[in-house]
Amino acid sequence: MPEQFATLRLEHSSTVDRVVAELRRAIFEGELESGTTLREVALAGSLGVSRPTVREALTQLVAEGLATREPHRGVSVTTPAADSIRDVCRARWVLEGAGVRRWDMATDAQRGAVRASLEAYTRAVSGGASYQELNERHLTFHLSLVGLTGSPRLQAMAEALVVELKLALAQVERIRRNAHDEAENHTALVVLLETGDVRGAYAFLRQHLIDAEDDILDALGLG
Repeated sequence: MPEQFATLRLEHSSTVDRVVAELRRAIFEGELESGTTLREVALAGSLGVSRPTVREALTQLVAEGLATREPHRGVSVTTPAADSIRDVCRARWVLEGAGVRRWDMATDAQRGAVRASLEAYTRAVSGGASYQELNERHLTFHLSLVGLTGSPRLQAMAEALVVELKLALAQVERIRRNAHDEAENHTALVVLLETGDVRGAYAFLRQHLIDAEDDILDALGLG
């Protein structure tokens, strides 16, 4: 094997990715609650992988903000903090608001993605979809608003925020045990855009995100 390729380990990396995906799923679905200690030995035994693999996976979760590493205490599932939730919501407003304001300048494909994501969400609501699917459809709609900017970098930033937001939403679901239906609000927002009232849609989105922030904080007892 050429020396410059000696460090490549495709199979090992894939295993780490699978462990990250499974832990992320368990966190988002509320199986691993905030504050749960993520012990390397126990996880390695449960998942049938090595401790170094688990260690790498936990490092990635820490980088994503889904887990927290503390000296002498190890790694645990992150507990959402009020300041962090407020910051995420402020950042969402900047990104999604920028997209809404570009509605008239967006391409047909970009506007079509907003319509398609709304239709998918409303179908999921009327079809009695699971909380996990509703949550995914809901957040996909909001990502489609950022897509109106036409900026891959802003889209990537929004996707990173969604990862953090899902952690808080998982805890809200665990507390409330219901999936909050925002289909009517999303439809009202798109109607404003379709009728040319971009300014009204911008204001509507602002209030929608303020209400969402308040709902999350109240549900977590952080209001």
